[in-house]
Amino acid sequence: MNPEDLTPREAVNRYVDRRRPESTDHSAKTYWYRLKQFVEWCEENGIERVSELSGWTFENYETARAGDGVANVTLNGEMGDVRLFVRYLERIEAVDEGLSEKVHVPSVSPDEESSDVKLDTPEARALLSYYQRYEHGSRRHVLLAILWDTGCRLGALRGLDVRDYHRDEQYLSFRHRPDAETPLKKKSMGERPVAIMDDTAAAINAYLTSDDRWETHDEHGREPLLSSRQGRPSQNTVRVWTYLATLPCIHTECPHGRDPDDCQFTERNHASKCPSSRSPHQVRTGSVTWQLDRGIPPEVVAERVNASVATIKKHYDKATARERMEHRRRHYVDNLDLYEE
Repeated sequence: MNPEDLTPREAVNRYVDRRRPESTDHSAKTYWYRLKQFVEWCEENGIERVSELSGWTFENYETARAGDGVANVTLNGEMGDVRLFVRYLERIEAVDEGLSEKVHVPSVSPDEESSDVKLDTPEARALLSYYQRYEHGSRRHVLLAILWDTGCRLGALRGLDVRDYHRDEQYLSFRHRPDAETPLKKKSMGERPVAIMDDTAAAINAYLTSDDRWETHDEHGREPLLSSRQGRPSQNTVRVWTYLATLPCIHTECPHGRDPDDCQFTERNHASKCPSSRSPHQVRTGSVTWQLDRGIPPEVVAERVNASVATIKKHYDKATARERMEHRRRHYVDNLDLYEE
């Protein structure tokens, strides 16, 4: 078969396969999901071979997706992936050179590109204080404590084993173990030790001997730090646990005027719908902001959370201008004295 005769679906499958060695399984699935929209649109519109793709094709596809109500930031990501896919087609000589330049990628404003939603520091303190006092060493206490203390990603948290907790030295080791189905986003570059606070260590110590933890192993014989009845929880399960652990009605009256006894948001399948519950990524965002507010240099925070300084400033640091003045610059001003030599 000549490359120009590939169907859009066949070509996308080949493209994702080519990218798989350099990506985690999660990233590969993301590439496929975004391009799947394009493939299905092509099939619905009678485009049978990649050689039929043109600038008019991409214009119509972008218009259709925008008409479906897709957010601009989402459309930016989808069209960016289409452009990368078409560059692959150029490389294998399935389409004319330069076709990728006809894929329009809509620009996004800084506000659109990075969401301001995060777990705020006062709320994190209130939740962790409640757990410290009333549910010390519970699963949701340990989950939130680790997420907040280390600012780690969901996948990194899920991949922790009991052996990755170094009790005496009081740190966690994040390890890339793709063969055992717990890869890190940045692969071996994401491996790092992260020191933890006394309270976090105490919570983990209590959890490891509590009735709230299942003494189970995963299918690779490993002992997950955060365990479920079946062994290692799935990413979605950890995400649901996080939503449940950040419900505000755990420690205070519902800010939305609901009765917790009757509110469906307190149920496992609906916790994500609570306006005040937070995802692991939103806890990570709050943690990064908090660490910076505490005066930890951006370079150190970047190492702890496994992100570049530029990425932290662009996507994770959500302090307001007033917060930056009060928490990060005020102590410098206090050291200024016009009349002191």
